[in-house]
Amino acid sequence: MLTAGLVAGAQPAALAADAIGGPQLAGSGLIVPAGVQAPPKTKASSYVIADADTGEVLAAKNPHGRFLPASTLKALTALTLIPLLDRNKTVKPSHAAVNEEGSAVGLVPKPIYKVHDLLRALMMVSGNDCANALAEANGGMRETLADMNEVARRLQANDTVAKTPSGLDKPGQSSSAYDLALIARAGLKLKDFREYISTKTAKFPAPKGHYEIGNHNKMLWTYDGMLGVKNGWTSKAFGSFVGAAKRDGHTIIVSVMRHEESFWKDVEELMNWGFANRGRNAAVGALVEPLPDRPTPAPSALAAEKAPVPEGNAAVSAPAARETGSGTMATIVLGGGLVAGVGLLGWGIRRKRRQSPTASS
Repeated sequence: MLTAGLVAGAQPAALAADAIGGPQLAGSGLIVPAGVQAPPKTKASSYVIADADTGEVLAAKNPHGRFLPASTLKALTALTLIPLLDRNKTVKPSHAAVNEEGSAVGLVPKPIYKVHDLLRALMMVSGNDCANALAEANGGMRETLADMNEVARRLQANDTVAKTPSGLDKPGQSSSAYDLALIARAGLKLKDFREYISTKTAKFPAPKGHYEIGNHNKMLWTYDGMLGVKNGWTSKAFGSFVGAAKRDGHTIIVSVMRHEESFWKDVEELMNWGFANRGRNAAVGALVEPLPDRPTPAPSALAAEKAPVPEGNAAVSAPAARETGSGTMATIVLGGGLVAGVGLLGWGIRRKRRQSPTASS
């Protein structure tokens, strides 16, 4: 019988030689370099400790096990939508979006929000209402999920299937500790992503003025060098977390999934282990590079699609843009090799002009 929160196919299905990131990462148990003291014990069903600078996976436990991601999936939502949406675009959320269940920032169906406000609240206070409002701004739920799954495919985050932009539990939705590390590493290459995950407090628009919101990532206040990323919890997924911290010029990523208790102390100890062991021992695998870009369209097709991208949100070059019923959306271009860092390569998804449908859960 499948345990609640565990996605069908939770154990890596590929042969060891075919495992993304290296053959050792096909294992479902603890994976540590020979002769190295294991990381501190944790109640998480799965975790990855990686060096964000080199891409080396330093240690792992069931890294490709597929689990419900809860709100850690919002890291993929932000990574997908930051390059696609104009941060200064005004958004009027639908009634369906503002009434989404679970964690929320408290949206109202009025045109008082910028995309920038919604993305910030998405990552700071895990606003499910923001996730749906952003999907509407991107052309609708179906189109946004297609974009998110395309981003995951490009990253080779093959354990990840997005069925909601919020991470609320839905049949068929999944991710893995390995994929969350890939997503976080790519996100760290975006200026706005780094801003949103590291902001401790901010002012959020209200019908009359504003109110203050605070980041749910407790480690921003307690852990030296914490950059942030995303935590999550649902009654089926239990606790999940992906985070990055930087000390002495080096960045460590830790992701954990299906932790049955409070995970904050465990994440701290796994981070400490990562900093103590980076660069000292053989890696057990690697955070892989993204897939090559698809063939570039003919120059005549590109001519009508070119548009600038906000500086700092394209790691390689300003990509082409596409015009839809909901506005101009820039194609994601995130770069990086195995040493420089993993990111997304550009892709083109032709869209028909349409009205933004009401978001649904």
